[in-house]
Amino acid sequence: MSEKKRAGRTSLPAEIRSLFWEYDARNLSWESDSDLVIGRILARGTWAALVWLRRHLSDEDLRRWLLAREGAGLSPQQLRYWQLMLDLPARRVTHWIRDPARQVWDRRAAL
Repeated sequence: MSEKKRAGRTSLPAEIRSLFWEYDARNLSWESDSDLVIGRILARGTWAALVWLRRHLSDEDLRRWLLAREGAGLSPQQLRYWQLMLDLPARRVTHWIRDPARQVWDRRAAL
């Protein structure tokens, strides 16, 4: 049986697997690990990875995903990009960015 069809799971393509260096990427699948995959691609993915993701999620799906997680894991620049691309409410994105708990990490990550 091919890797792609193993146990009814769709394996991630090679160009996406490289984003998951700390995992055994052969065991990741879209069906069981989509939250991890979406977050990682939005935060660190290449253009090819984003194109692949956009084939799996509509704009509305991606918008709902970001709103539900309040942009967790994304930099202020990435949040502003997706705000424009997906018509996210500017006030909500600003609130996420200005959240004191988040700012601690954003300042530390910028060092």
